[in-house]
Amino acid sequence: MKIGIYGGTFNPIHLGHMSAAKFAAEYLHLDKLYLVPTGQPPHKALAETGAGAHHRLEMTGLAAEALELSGEAEASDLELRRMGKSYTLDTLQAMKKRFPKDHLYFLMGTDMFLTFHLWRDPEKIAKLCTLCAFGRSEADTEELFARQRDYLSRALGADIVTLVLPHVVDISSTQLREGLARGEGREYLDPAVYGYILREGLYGTCADLRQLSLEDLRCAAISMLRRRRAPHVLGTEEEAARLARRWGADEMSARRAALLHDCTKKCGREQHLAICRQYGIRLDEEEQREEKLLHALTGAALAEHVFGLTAEEVGAVRWHTTGRAGMTVLEKILYLADYIEPTRDFCDLREIRTLAYEDLDRAVLMGLEMSIREREAQGAKVHVNSVYARDHLKGKLT
Repeated sequence: MKIGIYGGTFNPIHLGHMSAAKFAAEYLHLDKLYLVPTGQPPHKALAETGAGAHHRLEMTGLAAEALELSGEAEASDLELRRMGKSYTLDTLQAMKKRFPKDHLYFLMGTDMFLTFHLWRDPEKIAKLCTLCAFGRSEADTEELFARQRDYLSRALGADIVTLVLPHVVDISSTQLREGLARGEGREYLDPAVYGYILREGLYGTCADLRQLSLEDLRCAAISMLRRRRAPHVLGTEEEAARLARRWGADEMSARRAALLHDCTKKCGREQHLAICRQYGIRLDEEEQREEKLLHALTGAALAEHVFGLTAEEVGAVRWHTTGRAGMTVLEKILYLADYIEPTRDFCDLREIRTLAYEDLDRAVLMGLEMSIREREAQGAKVHVNSVYARDHLKGKLT
């Protein structure tokens, strides 16, 4: 395998880091890319206004998912776990021990490459990996790169690849931290990373999560998801907005509820149970048995207590999975939007998608009946609230 290693303080990781990593990974046809937040930089102190190790690792993980490479990308806590200063040689030796038969590529920017001969044990580093340096433009780096390439090849026997990035994001982490404290700089961050910064109040943002704009709420919601679920949630938001306009519901409420309907979907069982204990949520027998049902309850709790959604919006999040007897219009809209949004392809949804804009109640009834039949076909127990919702709508329609 071809494995790339890209380190930095990542405080925070921004689009400049991400565009460089993505281009290098695709250019080199890497099978795996590790983004490695520095524990303790050898030649400088971490910024006092920066984020702690845990936050930097979490943001780096979100950025790794957002790269959407053909190979794999993930954040590594290798340097954060190691005591003392974070020397590149130690990191590469650990990676080589883990992947003894694979080819390592160490990714670095212009400044690092031009001073590489001054690092600790550069000759040992050169024996462990191919150095991959990326510059900002051919005009201002190739002459310098050529001179340094020749020197390192002769002096250290280094294997070197240099490339020029096609897209430049000209921002430093220091400038970005200062901008974030002033309410600026979001354009330099992946939405999930920015959402995480807002949720955790990093870099002086101090956002009131109960008063977020729709745009900021969208970023916060994406930061709580696995990346592969984001298209579904954004699709649900747009579908809910269309249905709200069709059926006279509040579009903003539909969007807010849709954005948060899966906000705890990636939590494990113990995390769900901890949220239930925190907010006094009592689980029925079926909810205790089936983890799949928990995200609607815990998501509704966070929607209410963390993000300040209204009671109607919280109800839509709470009942989007099973439905209930006597659903409100907004609850029906989110139930349907979650079921029929454009990325859904688990069965033929053409009829219910058409019906959703012709007869809201009949469309919800169809969705309930389809879900109940699917559960029964799987030999799984149907939640009683789905049965009550179906029977209530049948009685209303007849």
